[in-house]
Amino acid sequence: MKSFLFLLCFFPLLAFAELPPSAYESMQAKAPEYLKIEVLRIDVSPGAKPEEQTVHVVAMVTQVIRTATEVKPDEIINIFYTITERPKGWVGPGAIPLLEDKQQTVAYLSKGETGDFKPEAGRMSFSNF
Repeated sequence: MKSFLFLLCFFPLLAFAELPPSAYESMQAKAPEYLKIEVLRIDVSPGAKPEEQTVHVVAMVTQVIRTATEVKPDEIINIFYTITERPKGWVGPGAIPLLEDKQQTVAYLSKGETGDFKPEAGRMSFSNF
């Protein structure tokens, strides 16, 4: 009976499970590009699945903190990612946030073969702790 009561009390916490901060900090530390950016334009379009949206961010690099691909300040970059609408009570890591025009933020990214960038730290790709 005690086990049942424990599970009954603990289960609601599991329904909203999120990765621990240490997981996001690890992803941030491993990201090849750690930049400060200013968002110049955002385009959101339907994704491959009905619950997905594809996000294209055009941003200017305002400061380079770490780069593996020789990104320079004042360089214009393209960032692509997908936002997936999850059902209420979904368990798992949080979604990457939708950035806003003119927003200035940090960015933990990696550069793909096409020269475009993608977020590398999940929901913490555009913020620090």
